[in-house]
Amino acid sequence: MLGERIRKLRKQKKMTLEALAGKELTKGMLSLIENNKAKPSMESLAFIAKQLDVEVSDLLEEISSQELRNILDKAEKLVNADREKVQDKYKQLIDLIEPYYSKLTNGYESARLLDIYSRALFNEKKEGWQQSSDRAAQMYEEMNVTSNRTNIGIFRAMVKFVEHDYKESLNILLKERSEIEMKHAYIDPMSRVNLDYHEAMLHFAVGNLAEANRTMENAINYSKEHRIFYLIDDLYRLASAHAWMFHDIEKQEYYMKKLKQYGELTEDEYSMLFHDLFQIMLLISEEQAYHEALEIIERYLSNTELTDNFKSWFFLEKGKALYGLGHYKEALKWLKKVVIPSFLHHPFDLSLFYVMDSYKALCYLQLNEQTNALHAAKMALKNIEPLPDSPFKQFIIETYTTVKEK
Repeated sequence: MLGERIRKLRKQKKMTLEALAGKELTKGMLSLIENNKAKPSMESLAFIAKQLDVEVSDLLEEISSQELRNILDKAEKLVNADREKVQDKYKQLIDLIEPYYSKLTNGYESARLLDIYSRALFNEKKEGWQQSSDRAAQMYEEMNVTSNRTNIGIFRAMVKFVEHDYKESLNILLKERSEIEMKHAYIDPMSRVNLDYHEAMLHFAVGNLAEANRTMENAINYSKEHRIFYLIDDLYRLASAHAWMFHDIEKQEYYMKKLKQYGELTEDEYSMLFHDLFQIMLLISEEQAYHEALEIIERYLSNTELTDNFKSWFFLEKGKALYGLGHYKEALKWLKKVVIPSFLHHPFDLSLFYVMDSYKALCYLQLNEQTNALHAAKMALKNIEPLPDSPFKQFIIETYTTVKEK
């Protein structure tokens, strides 16, 4: 109630009743107002708001703008917290925002809190995230906050992406993009690049290679023209992966060079890691330079700071290199260490990891373990079957045929 909000703000600002009352009110009258036993006139309310350094609307609302900002600040810190350090962060976000849910009516703080709340509900697999997302999207549209509205559209598409329903994910993104462009006369450059990147990535996921390539190169050229480095490393990685997968060596070398330049300029270890990973793949698949690939792999595996998720990429490549050298037992040892990271959902990434079982099958075949070879080959075929055509899929099918015949 009004009196309680006034008292709360006064205590937050460490003011006495006398200090707040000033020369306009008596201490007794202010006490009655704080205890909801008297209603202040609009003139008195304006004076109290001025004394507290807030807007009159902050006193009349159930929750003040300052309180909302404080809650949002706590929420943003949780959002940006490392999930390994704060494992229940989505539950904490729900517990933080839920008591204020019905009071989130307008303004950026309310919209952002609804946005965060909807994502937390989704990650905790709870119902109601769509309604919160819709409310946040509507508020962003009313305030013309295009970047946040764009992020909601992308999030909605990614919900289906992580379920591996790539066609529906692309349909949602295209629908959201159309709606955003229709309602907003101006799309800020970062939002445009964000939409282009995700559209290209999803076109690749469903096998629309020409459209994917066109959208991706448009995004890269637009980023260069407007000197926007947001997502440029992701675009270079996507371009490098596409070129490598479809044996376009000239483009692969070009985009790998760009990825390396970006990594060196920004000292971004993530970009350098993927540059080196692409280099390893190229050495193994195109040049059969297994020893050279192993040198790079060992450098990474000896790094104690390399996370388990990234170790699996190098375990896989080490297994492939050792297979190429004819060290089948050792190759199997490393291939068995591979665990597909839970955050991988794109067919490119999944296909790359699904060949692991095909390499296991080939190793078993060389070791005359036909039963194990057939089991591994079948596993690879089962995993790759729902994914779009790619050189990986072809390799898995050919390996299964070879194993089955033998």
